[in-house]
Amino acid sequence: MKKLWGGRFTQTAEEWVDEFGASISFDQQLVLEDIEGSLAHVTMLASCGIVTEEEAELIKKGLYEIKEKAEKDELSFSVELEDIHLNIESLLTEMIGPVGGKLHTGRSRNDQVAVDMHLYLRNQVEHILDLITEMQKELVTLAEQHVETIMPGYTHLQRAQPISFAHHLLAYFWMLERDKARYIDNLNRINVSPLGAGALAGTTFPIDRYLSAEILGFDSIYENSLDAVSDRDFILEFMSASSILMMHLSRFAEEIILWSSQEFQFIELSDSFSTGSSIMPQKKNPDMAELIRGKSGRVYGNLFGLLTILKGLPLAYNKDMQEDKEGMFDTVKTVSGSLKIFAGMIRTMKVKSAQMEKATQNDFSNATELADYLSAKGLPFRQAHEIVGELVLICVQKGCYLKDLNLEEFQKASALFEADIYEALEPKTAVKRRNSAGGTGFSQVYHAIEKAKECMK
Repeated sequence: MKKLWGGRFTQTAEEWVDEFGASISFDQQLVLEDIEGSLAHVTMLASCGIVTEEEAELIKKGLYEIKEKAEKDELSFSVELEDIHLNIESLLTEMIGPVGGKLHTGRSRNDQVAVDMHLYLRNQVEHILDLITEMQKELVTLAEQHVETIMPGYTHLQRAQPISFAHHLLAYFWMLERDKARYIDNLNRINVSPLGAGALAGTTFPIDRYLSAEILGFDSIYENSLDAVSDRDFILEFMSASSILMMHLSRFAEEIILWSSQEFQFIELSDSFSTGSSIMPQKKNPDMAELIRGKSGRVYGNLFGLLTILKGLPLAYNKDMQEDKEGMFDTVKTVSGSLKIFAGMIRTMKVKSAQMEKATQNDFSNATELADYLSAKGLPFRQAHEIVGELVLICVQKGCYLKDLNLEEFQKASALFEADIYEALEPKTAVKRRNSAGGTGFSQVYHAIEKAKECMK
């Protein structure tokens, strides 16, 4: 098959070389965006008198027919035609004749592929934002049910202080809110039109780049044609935001895995998001959470892969940049799937409230309450800290907990201790009293839930 760009060539590549250089196996995912960009381009060409209205209408009619077939998955693509752009142009020319060749007037595949990816990422980021919001809704719904469910809070994976389970869940809500903000900011760079930049230097045709940008819903155009065709910052930003999001999901997945273990028994995952063992009948494995934790690595890899591809490229377009798409597609698929799975896990998991609260009883996570108790009575915190540390050591040596010490033992350590110390040691009291802004106190958590709901409106 003679290449559409083959006028200067006297030989054609062997089939395996064509296959190595072709991108149609993956960039066919851009078929609808490519048609959308072409429709805007031909509308602009007609508006500027570069093609006639009759030619433009014929081209549009052909493009709409191709679009209809694409939506029904009825198109066949050719490796010999390399990419989605030449495949569609060839289909169009077969359909309407030589006038189809006028569609490419005033543009290059370099700005064409760039506009396709801008359109694709805009659509996908908006979808991802919706998925993040859905996961946030599940978090808030579960949090509302467990404001007064007490669980151990951890540092260094050691029990630290008792907290509200809702408070723990809402920590992930706010991480996701920051993720949304990063994607929304990313849209500012995504929503810029490279169309009309040509191969690298613009075009001699009297095109109107602002009109085509307006038709496609872009906020602005690239001000430099070299930059327009060589920029992939907007994809790097997307992959960076996605890597941070996946890191958040991976951290949450790790906790889901721990909580569902026999050692914790804080939650039980639905059968829908668990698997069994081929040899051990009793097993119920948190495989979906483990997969999300694992898939964070491939998203990181996609980011570093594209950074490496771009780091040594001279301006403007280079064939290396064909490698920008598969990682982008994979990141979109991975992030979207992970968010859907996570929302489902949260919605269907069983929370074992009694087991959580039991875990706060037999430990030293109430030690800070003792130090705060003494400080509230005027003792400098450092002295209070030392006294409580000595009491903890006594308990360790005796094999008991702070609540098991009698009042005489407390008063021997400090005369400031009174009979109300046992109430202060109760985990629920400890949680309830922490009402500083953003704290785990119940009134603060109820307030945080209302703020979270406002964010999702």
